[in-house]
Amino acid sequence: MSAEGATITSLSQKVSQVFGRLAIDKRRLLMSQLQKRGVPAYVAEWVLESVVPGVGPLTPEEAYKVQEWAKRVIPGPNEQNVIKHKIAQGETIRVLTPVQAEVDLSRTKKPPHFARMSLLGIDDAAISNELLNQYPDLLRQGVWGVTEISRLSDGPAILSFKPMQATVNLDLFKESRRAFTLEEWRSLLLISMGYVPSAFSQDEQTLLLCRLLPLVQKNLHLMELAPKGTGKSYIYENISPKVRLVSGGNVSPAVLFVNNATGQWGLLARLAVVVLDEVQTLRFEKPEEIVGGLKGYLANGKLTRGGLHETASDCGLVLLANISLDEHQRPLREVVVEELPKFLQETAFLDRIRGMIPGWRLPKLSNHFLIGPQTESAVGLKSDFFGDVLLSLRDDFSADQYCARHIRLKGRRPYKRNEESVRAIASGLMKLQFPHGEVSSEEFETYCLKPALELRQLIWNQLYILDGEYRQYEQYLGNEGA
Repeated sequence: MSAEGATITSLSQKVSQVFGRLAIDKRRLLMSQLQKRGVPAYVAEWVLESVVPGVGPLTPEEAYKVQEWAKRVIPGPNEQNVIKHKIAQGETIRVLTPVQAEVDLSRTKKPPHFARMSLLGIDDAAISNELLNQYPDLLRQGVWGVTEISRLSDGPAILSFKPMQATVNLDLFKESRRAFTLEEWRSLLLISMGYVPSAFSQDEQTLLLCRLLPLVQKNLHLMELAPKGTGKSYIYENISPKVRLVSGGNVSPAVLFVNNATGQWGLLARLAVVVLDEVQTLRFEKPEEIVGGLKGYLANGKLTRGGLHETASDCGLVLLANISLDEHQRPLREVVVEELPKFLQETAFLDRIRGMIPGWRLPKLSNHFLIGPQTESAVGLKSDFFGDVLLSLRDDFSADQYCARHIRLKGRRPYKRNEESVRAIASGLMKLQFPHGEVSSEEFETYCLKPALELRQLIWNQLYILDGEYRQYEQYLGNEGA
């Protein structure tokens, strides 16, 4: 075994010892082939732990058992009509599917609450008050679970629902951090994301971790620009049902904010993180209204549309876009946002984005960078637990208080949004890497403050080039400290 292999094997043993059943060998996910059935990683790993719990690579027998279970319980895209036919014949079927409950108070002949199951093509199933009271997230962003469905006199109905649930003890998670060195902990986070830590430089590792910032920090809005193939969207698709990736199709004010006709709140009100993927190809309806609404929301966390409805939200917004690079793998244009839709290039909008992840500095992903059968050992945190514990860090404000005391930008009159953005990003990086709160001044500067300044500087550079109004402030960001 190589020295590198011995190191990751030793870390895997420690992770298994410290986290027990909250940890999983990440090689098992790829070998299960479950994601080919359209389920995200946080669901697939829950299935693995439920059907074939264990350590090490999946055996052929375990893989067969998982596939047989999946055939029975996870519907394929061509099985919608087969399942509907069985329900119509009076059968009770049991499937693993996302369930989204909604309420329409204008319905008079049917109960106001109903459930949508997109995998089955069912959008009007009866669901009981008891289930909605027991699992209120069904009404928020929807939940994956094993669902029993049958037909009643007026249509399909959900008889029972068993959600996939992770148990989160934030104090225990923080205490567990003390068992690891910083290098080991960063490696654990990256393995939990599906990466081989040793394949990336320290700076590249930090950029990958920055993709997690909107999960741990409320109202953290980011942009990542990169060429194709750098895996910008993978983590957002596979970490939590409270994170929604919007890719392809139309994006409207009703989808993002609120449907004024029905009063149904949009994605930004119902989720923890909304990710707009490949924004240069998305079709935006009423772009002026969208950017106007976003500017207000990104500035103050308030959602409204035409003054008819208003609510507060702590949802983070992430914009992902492909850009062109030159032969040195640098952005082809000085104005790197130039390939975005015109209405997203408005400086008043860009200013409200906290930071830019320079995805062009990351390598295009291949088997060398991703955990797979070729990896010697790779035990990380189960995706459902990993996503939930990251989201629970949003309500831990000790890192925010630390950054408020230790970050004060240089200059005669620092620009307020720059200072707020650097503090927010640095706080998120502190929560990720030092959740127990034990950080030296040198570690804070290297692993939290310096990357935060870099991410905000990339946004500030665009503002400085595009709009002379911003040139009354310091061009280069730096910290004076407390």
